[in-house]
Amino acid sequence: MDEYNRFVDWDKMDVTVQSQDAKELTCTEFQELKQLARQGYWAKNHSLRAKVYHKLISNIPCRTVTPDANVYRDIVVKIVGKRNSSSLPLPEFVDNSLVPTYCLNAEGIGAVRKIILCIANQFPDISFCPALPSVIALLLHYSKDEAECFEQVCRILACNDPSKRLIDQTFLAFESSCMTFGDLANKYCQAAHKLMVAVSEDVLEVYSDWQRWLFGELPMVYIARVFDVFLVEGYKVLYRVALALLKFFHKVRAGQPMESDSIQQDIRAFVRDIAKSVSPERLLEKAFAIRLFSRKEIQLLQMANEKALQQKGITVKQKRQNVHLAVHAENFKSEIVSVKEMRDIWSWIPERFALCQPLLLFTTLEHGCSLSRFYSHSEGHEPTLLLIKTTAKEVCGAYLSTDWSERRRGGNKLSFFGTGECFVFRLQPEVERYEWVIIKHPELATTSSEPENHASPAPSTLSSGSVPSDPSDRLSPFLSARHFNLPSKTASMFMAGSSECIIIGGGDGQALYLDADLNHGRTSHCNTFNNQPLCSESFQISILEVWGFRD
Repeated sequence: MDEYNRFVDWDKMDVTVQSQDAKELTCTEFQELKQLARQGYWAKNHSLRAKVYHKLISNIPCRTVTPDANVYRDIVVKIVGKRNSSSLPLPEFVDNSLVPTYCLNAEGIGAVRKIILCIANQFPDISFCPALPSVIALLLHYSKDEAECFEQVCRILACNDPSKRLIDQTFLAFESSCMTFGDLANKYCQAAHKLMVAVSEDVLEVYSDWQRWLFGELPMVYIARVFDVFLVEGYKVLYRVALALLKFFHKVRAGQPMESDSIQQDIRAFVRDIAKSVSPERLLEKAFAIRLFSRKEIQLLQMANEKALQQKGITVKQKRQNVHLAVHAENFKSEIVSVKEMRDIWSWIPERFALCQPLLLFTTLEHGCSLSRFYSHSEGHEPTLLLIKTTAKEVCGAYLSTDWSERRRGGNKLSFFGTGECFVFRLQPEVERYEWVIIKHPELATTSSEPENHASPAPSTLSSGSVPSDPSDRLSPFLSARHFNLPSKTASMFMAGSSECIIIGGGDGQALYLDADLNHGRTSHCNTFNNQPLCSESFQISILEVWGFRD
């Protein structure tokens, strides 16, 4: 262990890593490595973990010219000089981030800043990388010297495997990861997300901290266990652990008053003190119990968010647009929902569209109760938001991910389309958002290139889940096929439209069915789900509005 203790303050380090017998790691198969990492096989022996880190990082595919230990020895004196390392200024790309000390001694704390400056010299293309100080500080615990740590970090930064994302190095990548985390939290941590919406003015501002929870606030023993798995499985692990932290925060703090004026500060404090309530093993157990999207699906969602940011011109660090500016009291007027209610809806929609402002496309008060006019005003807009107020004062609606013009693929027949981002919701008498399900119909397995001959299904025939497909080539039902120019067979079926009716497959067993005159509608409610109906089983429409999204 002596060769790896140069930068470690053993008075701060977990004593168990000093007492465990040395082990060897001989396996090379991914599945076995994955299992051992999750089990913490090398977590209890400092020297073994150092050797495993070196082995895993050495196997990362990198650019042909990647700075190594010799480069560090050549440049460190020129860059740092005789300046006191503890007072060295950090480059702008770390954004004045926390520089965790973990269990480093004084020499190690100074070495972090020296390595950061040398990396800035060798990687001029890095424009935003707030996780870097934490990664360097962590790896210094398991390095023989500064040069070795520098080389390992450089290999992580220079990874050129497009399928193996490791650390965000631009503001665009970082910001889109925050949006992606927001999308995942909205789906997988609904109770916690609801709390975030209730207590914060800007939910995305809260979620922009997600990497800081891991690379900044999480104690050494926890982030080391996360890093063990991260080096084997990649970026997806970070999303998993951050979602688990959010779930635990909600579980522990639910019903308790906030400890500060900021939910961000409360979450940071909870993560710093996580040892009081959750063990590292329990945190990882929770993280891997989440049935998260595949790596391919998350990559597509990240691409969609990056594209939305680029279209907005948001590629460098700037002040984040508050969600209240998207739904502003002065330029928003609906006969169905209030500004506050629209903001609540905005917190449910995918982050890439929450950047946009609502635009009224159709209202029965102005355009009359005509399904053809509904289509003509809605077509060409993707996504759209449907709002309905009944004569019984009930308010419900749906977020619709796909352009209504897609219905024409079926000619005069009822055509099914849409993606898993669709959902239905209720605002009155109580607020409730329902997770998506598909419209169940045996003919839906055919692709759009095949002849469609669908009869109108009863709105009550619903199924929770996704359209059967080849799991090896399945793309996320959350994503729009048109957005990525994907073949239509990858799209799921959540919306249906014809000249006679509209069917919207909602969630948790809910669905909306609207007649052609837009005066009458009905809902279905599957009793296998423990929730309240969307609204009355049969209802009269008082007002119907369709909203689009304006850049």
